[in-house]
Amino acid sequence: MKKNNTKYTSVSRLALTVGFLSAVFSGNALAAGELHLYNWSNYFPPSLLELYEKETGTKVSVDNYASEDDLLAKLQAGGGGYDIVFPGTSTLGIMVEKGMLENIAVNKMENFDKLLGSFKTIAGDENRDFSAPYMWGTTGFSYDPASVPGNKLEESWKELFEPKAELKGNIAMLNEMSDVWNAAAYYTGIDKCTESPEEAQKILDLLLAQKPDVKLYSSEGTIDRMIAGEVPVHMQWNGAAHRVKAKKPDVVYVYPKEGTSFWVDNMAIPKDAPNMEEAKKFINWMMRPDVAAEASNYTGYSNAVKGSGEFLKEELKADPAVNTPESYGERLRAFKTCSPKSKDLREKVWTKLKS
Repeated sequence: MKKNNTKYTSVSRLALTVGFLSAVFSGNALAAGELHLYNWSNYFPPSLLELYEKETGTKVSVDNYASEDDLLAKLQAGGGGYDIVFPGTSTLGIMVEKGMLENIAVNKMENFDKLLGSFKTIAGDENRDFSAPYMWGTTGFSYDPASVPGNKLEESWKELFEPKAELKGNIAMLNEMSDVWNAAAYYTGIDKCTESPEEAQKILDLLLAQKPDVKLYSSEGTIDRMIAGEVPVHMQWNGAAHRVKAKKPDVVYVYPKEGTSFWVDNMAIPKDAPNMEEAKKFINWMMRPDVAAEASNYTGYSNAVKGSGEFLKEELKADPAVNTPESYGERLRAFKTCSPKSKDLREKVWTKLKS
């Protein structure tokens, strides 16, 4: 995917420069080393990689995965040699439960107090022993008014699960089990942590009925795909929608009325990370307000660090896709820790859908 060459705002550039000079002249610059990150594509600003190397002498590289299933599979197979990974809440819980992550006592790091209170805990890592928040956002869908019937779609998952005739075969879904399952559960009114095989079957029936109308399932390239007009409607994360709107201002991001998933992506260190101490320093550095803001300015997602707002681009603050309107607050659905039985049903539904 093409990288976003977002330029610093003047305030952000100044703050980052001050941070660099402060580190150098205080003698706190870290020893040279290397770090290997494993993250979603197009989800980490190259500017921060360069800045960290300037401040510390440590070279940082990034490899990308296409789904969190791929992330789990690779780490479970013992591959990669990565120092920092970026799991979402459900994957984070699985990793903690399976002993895949190092306890790095994030709650005792110097910059932990800079986090907003609601992000100092998370399901599956309640004490923040294993993880720090990276970005947070929502999962809804985007559409191009010029390419849909009547130039407007209803604020409902119905537009994806029962698309209008003109849109059949021309909508795109994310290739993420939890996002697709949750949306279908919200639309059918079924608890997303259901343990009922009958209710799981209803969700499967809905997804199988929708499948002929789906042009593709993909979590990569969603920004470029919408900008190029390859599909008029795309299940999408809000930060990606924001970046689409930078090129196509009329594109609309929808918070479906039946429920919109609210999620947090996190930074964590695998058990066998080759550069453990350097990785801890990097995670602490990422909780610095100016650094967190630069990540938000690039990704189009909100961060969890107090004081970062003054470094954010104005267009980020003004976009309802990123700055959720208060009137939509009741539509947000937080992550829930589901039982093994419920997770098993979800996985069986996903396997049948993708077979």
